[in-house]
Amino acid sequence: MNTNQLNESLLLRSDEKGAVFLSLNRPDKLNTLSEAMLASLQQELDSIAADPTVQCVVLSAEGRGFCAGHDLQEMRSNPTHSYYQELFRRCGQVMQSIVNLPVPVVAKVGGIAAAAGCQLVASCDLVIAARSARFAVPGINVGLFCSTPAVALSRNISPKRAFDLLVTGDIIDADTALEWGLISSVVDDADLDDAVAEKVEKILSKSPSAVRFGKSMFNPQRQMSLADAYEFAGNVMADNMMSPDAGEGIDAFLAKRAPIWEKPAG
Repeated sequence: MNTNQLNESLLLRSDEKGAVFLSLNRPDKLNTLSEAMLASLQQELDSIAADPTVQCVVLSAEGRGFCAGHDLQEMRSNPTHSYYQELFRRCGQVMQSIVNLPVPVVAKVGGIAAAAGCQLVASCDLVIAARSARFAVPGINVGLFCSTPAVALSRNISPKRAFDLLVTGDIIDADTALEWGLISSVVDDADLDDAVAEKVEKILSKSPSAVRFGKSMFNPQRQMSLADAYEFAGNVMADNMMSPDAGEGIDAFLAKRAPIWEKPAG
């Protein structure tokens, strides 16, 4: 496994067998999304988006918390409207880059995911959380409604539950987050590494092109009318059927043998 360190190690990256592992590395600040951290994330997401050999991304964090949101001290040091507009624009761009990435993004969450950290969780395709993980959008407690986290949050859980969290600042545990649909699975803390590894291995075992077709279809169709979604999905599926992997997969199924997927060209 080769490891690269970016922007003075704010974000750690390792690559292994088609999977990219990114880890927020600001544990003394609970991995808050400083300007430099956002820049590091954007740089890596852009690189991953352009790399056809990547099949899956895992986003995790060092230390006892996943991400406590924006760096409030940094924000208070720059008290101008234009600064805040640009900061939230850049954060929104990072979140959209995760959603629009051509491969699945799995969040591995331990500890607290708050405010923009909860937004980060909600932006990922799959979320595996330790039972000790906690989730909140507590900006309201300091006089700031978490408006940008609300965008991602309200696209994961029901509007009433999302607004309840946003207007109260309440913290929910991992089991509640699972019940509400914010995360996809909960495991005991000691099993978190193995659960993530198992999920990644399962994704990597599938056709790389089929997974990319799926990611390209799934999020956009959620914003469409029913008729438009079916037309869009039908076109994507027809394109998918013309791929070598689809032909190989169906032939292998009919012949009762294991398929041999086409390797992504790098």
